[in-house]
Amino acid sequence: MKVVASYGKEDLAKVYVAQMRDDPRYLVEFVESLQPPVPREEKWVFILSTSFGCQMKCLMCDAGGEYHGKLTEEEMLFQVDHMVRRRFPDGKVPIPKFKVQFARMGEPSLNPAVLAVLRKLPIALDAPGLMPCISTLAPNGRQDFFRELTEIKNEFYGGGMFQMQFSIHTTDLRKRNQLMPCKKWGFEDISRFGEEFYQKGDRKVTLNFAMAKNYPVEPSVVQEYFDPNVFLIKLTPLNPTQSVARNELQSAIDPYVLETSEKVVNDFKSYGYDVILSIGELEENSIGSNCGQFVSVLRDSGYQIREGYQSESYQTNQ
Repeated sequence: MKVVASYGKEDLAKVYVAQMRDDPRYLVEFVESLQPPVPREEKWVFILSTSFGCQMKCLMCDAGGEYHGKLTEEEMLFQVDHMVRRRFPDGKVPIPKFKVQFARMGEPSLNPAVLAVLRKLPIALDAPGLMPCISTLAPNGRQDFFRELTEIKNEFYGGGMFQMQFSIHTTDLRKRNQLMPCKKWGFEDISRFGEEFYQKGDRKVTLNFAMAKNYPVEPSVVQEYFDPNVFLIKLTPLNPTQSVARNELQSAIDPYVLETSEKVVNDFKSYGYDVILSIGELEENSIGSNCGQFVSVLRDSGYQIREGYQSESYQTNQ
């Protein structure tokens, strides 16, 4: 296991590409990022991969190229260890909000080793602010995974130190299936699980909408299924990935014009929802830390960044 490339800026975000096994198919990427103006001393975010490629084939995501299986527990822990030890060689992370998101390459619920990693992290790290986040499409047939995940959250990550996020993106079910062409839980299933998962003192379960034009988001539909005392709403622009361009998708939220999100934010609030409008630093689009898929780039171009990402300007020493 070794890091073969990295891109980014220390004061914003860095993407790492690692070869996990002696075969170029077994490349993954992972990310560390900040959320300016919040300094690293207050908040630090990791975004981990859980598989080599992805089976989900979402229209907006560049991770859905070749799929070569799941990462092991050790391969996921390697990602965490590499980023932690660069800054904290003793493994002590004195940051009050240290988020570890399973949200890069792969659907985390399809890899049972994710559960083992969640059990191991509080032991492997001295990190009082550790807060894992599972971001999922909730594929069918993974009830046992989510049942055990609930047990792990209750045992290790109580008091609001765990974040559960479901990818919704649109309330039009036909178009939702176009965006995410896999067999997955419906709104009733997600709602039922969220009600069971959430306990007093937990963070609310997040419903994530990366909003695209012509893919409706109707708060009135959301409120039919999801209790605002249990669920909150996260709205984001559609990131400018290669897949977004190829599939001719357009963001419904213009990060330069906040008025484009004002109505939907207010509509959700009128139903009693907490709403997070999540617009990252736009420079991250150039780095590729919130949208790029470097593994396919490196594999297809002999470790040269193809046109479409400006990341060659951000290449760094590992």
